[in-house]
Amino acid sequence: EVQLVESGGGLVQPGGSLRLSCAASGFTFGNHDMNWVRQAPGKGPEWVSTINSDSSRTYSADFVKGRFTISRDNNKNTLYLQMNSLKPEDTAVYYCTTDDTTGNTVRGQGTQVTVSS
Repeated sequence: EVQLVESGGGLVQPGGSLRLSCAASGFTFGNHDMNWVRQAPGKGPEWVSTINSDSSRTYSADFVKGRFTISRDNNKNTLYLQMNSLKPEDTAVYYCTTDDTTGNTVRGQGTQVTVSS
């Protein structure tokens, strides 16, 4: 069974930093592209960033370029999102996602990020 468990969220002041982690199990992590997606209160899911299976390519939404960095450690089956210069509009639940072998998108339970003074 594919499992994704996010952690690292919390309350941070504007301009602060957080590092999110996503522990993966139940599949061959190193064979899968991975994503971060967020959902703010009252809004739909919003794609944040993607990293391919061997970390040779990353893609990020314009609103996080220069502030967030996606990375992964295939030896630890873990995905990361380093978030710097956080803004109140970054407040959301952050999810890691991947597609399983049948093409279904799987996500974890999410981790709450709140940016507020």
